[in-house]
Amino acid sequence: MSTSPRPVAAVCQVTVTPDKEANFSACKQLVEEAQARGASMVFLPEAFDYIGSSREETLSLSESLTGDTISKYTQLARKLEVWLSLGGFHERGHDWESDRRIYNSHVIINDEGDIVSVYRKSHLFDVELPDEGVSLKESAFTIPGPSLVSPVQTPIGKVGLGICYDLRFPELSLALRRHGAEILTYPSAFTEATGAAHWEVLLRARAIENQCFVLAAAQVGRHTEKRRSYGHALAVDPWGEVLADCGGEKPGVVLVEIDPEKVGSTRRNMPVQRHRRDTGFYHSLEKT
Repeated sequence: MSTSPRPVAAVCQVTVTPDKEANFSACKQLVEEAQARGASMVFLPEAFDYIGSSREETLSLSESLTGDTISKYTQLARKLEVWLSLGGFHERGHDWESDRRIYNSHVIINDEGDIVSVYRKSHLFDVELPDEGVSLKESAFTIPGPSLVSPVQTPIGKVGLGICYDLRFPELSLALRRHGAEILTYPSAFTEATGAAHWEVLLRARAIENQCFVLAAAQVGRHTEKRRSYGHALAVDPWGEVLADCGGEKPGVVLVEIDPEKVGSTRRNMPVQRHRRDTGFYHSLEKT
């Protein structure tokens, strides 16, 4: 009996700068390589469009979803007949003219070049780690997203959308799992300090507790004088095994087969979701 080939996902790692044209050229090359190697869906990291050297530059380079950057990617998806996960787009907010604030938006484009889902990052990275030299306040110019979005049916399975710092909030992934997610995505630009300490263990934890594949495209290396990223774009299976790692040195792409039966068998053999108590049980301490 013949079996259909398993779908292939491509997880990318890039080093963007404030140069949007150069960034698009680099991402386009990775998408073309991934498609030529058989990928049906390609994942790009948070800030795939650019990383600015200041708040002012970050805001000035932002666009709407109808601007040139997303238009280039919809055309690319249509031309190559490949799905794209654009893991964190600097999207001008609805009141941009008055408040000059943006969303951090995860955009899914299908193989016909249509935007099929947009998730706006809900947990913003406001962190001071003086011993590690980390000081970032995303909320200074970014609007928190208003809600989660339903997992998206894609050629590789049902994909649940997160972005970077969302990884630290298991409530988000559990909600996506309850609504049918088979694959969780955390496109990221982790700092070197937090990445070395927490990146892999958090991704594996989200895979294990939700019994999902986890795909995490990443930024790597130096973006500006003040900003570097950890890299190590990862793919993790529902048992928590790391299937692929892009390393911490340079841009690249890894391809992984997504076996839907791996999700099914993991969940059948250890039916965690069925064993989970109702929501009220977990709030019972608040009543004592």
